[in-house]
Amino acid sequence: MRHLVKGRKLNRTSSHRSSLMSNLSISLVKHKRIITTEQKAKELRRFIERLITYAKKDSLHGRRLIMSKIKGNLKKEVANTIIHDIAPNYSDRNGGYTRIIKLANRKNDNASMSIIEFVDFKIDESDKIQKE
Repeated sequence: MRHLVKGRKLNRTSSHRSSLMSNLSISLVKHKRIITTEQKAKELRRFIERLITYAKKDSLHGRRLIMSKIKGNLKKEVANTIIHDIAPNYSDRNGGYTRIIKLANRKNDNASMSIIEFVDFKIDESDKIQKE
């Protein structure tokens, strides 16, 4: 039984799951809006909102926590973007930094698709929607 066990496994190992969340969060920070499956979007919401809450504190400890969650060589750029560009927009908001918009099911495997994006964030029309 899975009493009080939170989070989705997404049919992946622990390391694969953490890499997936890291990569999805990098894409979301970079493009401000991405298309992914509904379950991945719901799990990404938990992951990225925690990072924004760390960034709102604007401390060295928060920066290090963000960089520990993000993997790869882009973690400094992503941490700077979250701290300097995204977090100041949500200084008066206590959570709910992202929204999930449900789309039609994917044609080949009938997976439920969603758009996850930042709330109240100015997105240029030139930015295209990034898929997974």
